[in-house]
Amino acid sequence: MSEHRATIDIVVPCYNEGQCLPELFTSLREVVQKCNECSFHLILIDDGSIDETLSVASRELSNSVSFFSGMIVEFSRNFGKEAALLAGLRQSSHDACIIIDADLQDPPDLIPRMILIWREGAQIVNAVRSERTTDSFAKRFTAESFYKIFLALSKLKVQFNSSDYRLLDRVVIDAILSCHERVRFSKGFFAWAGFHQDNIYYDRIERAAGSGKWGSWRLWNYALDGIFSFSTAPLRIWTYVGIAFTALAFAIGLSSIVRTIIYGVNVPGYASIISAVTFLGGLQLVGIGILGEYLGRTYIETKRRPNYVIKKSSMFGGAMPGTVASEERIGQGYT
Repeated sequence: MSEHRATIDIVVPCYNEGQCLPELFTSLREVVQKCNECSFHLILIDDGSIDETLSVASRELSNSVSFFSGMIVEFSRNFGKEAALLAGLRQSSHDACIIIDADLQDPPDLIPRMILIWREGAQIVNAVRSERTTDSFAKRFTAESFYKIFLALSKLKVQFNSSDYRLLDRVVIDAILSCHERVRFSKGFFAWAGFHQDNIYYDRIERAAGSGKWGSWRLWNYALDGIFSFSTAPLRIWTYVGIAFTALAFAIGLSSIVRTIIYGVNVPGYASIISAVTFLGGLQLVGIGILGEYLGRTYIETKRRPNYVIKKSSMFGGAMPGTVASEERIGQGYT
């Protein structure tokens, strides 16, 4: 990366994070003062919040225009974090962008190091958790299992223990935006894009305020989105399972014929028949379920509905504190 004065977009997806925003903006202002070689533009995506997120964000951005320009994009309802990330990337138009959550679990003071690594040639800088001792055993086990399964099925090098907190070069942003899927799994797109990647490691802390939005069921569905969006291996695996059970059934049938010829008619037990029928029926239902996952995603893609709808977007910027240049655009939708 050349040594020109770069402009960095900071993308912050928010859903009911009004309590965290004052501390986040304080941290970002401190970081900006340390990075004199760059200009910053903050893009805050309000994902249909029902708390004071919008009012707090507007106030904090108005008070921060001497540090960085910014914009607030307000969704018409809650479309989910993946839609918010996509909207942030679409609004990004500068040399690079940094994605960061509003809850301060991912410390903004890593940003200067990210920029330094980027200037040294990395096109993606991943922030990776150095350990997960604060997580429960079940959460650590399921996370590790998912990454192993995803790596095996998709053949993509997804960085283990990385969050969405990362820096993306302009060429990476453009590559990700060239993908038009409706069902999105950002970590897969970051790996799919390729390019030169580097990591920085940190210890994740507790949320600054409020509560997390990702429960076990939501994480499970997100994991399924990742697997089914980036691999057709489950279909192929189920083909092999079908072949194996067909061969087993043929062997059992042949064995029954041989025993009948040699020893006479042998009526099998009721329990064994019921067990075999219910087991094979269960396998068939699982196979239908896997087909349904792919068919459902195909159905969603063919409808071509927008990933999100923008209710309003406002621009903030100026040379002096409190000077606000506001531009509003109402009711925008994006495909």
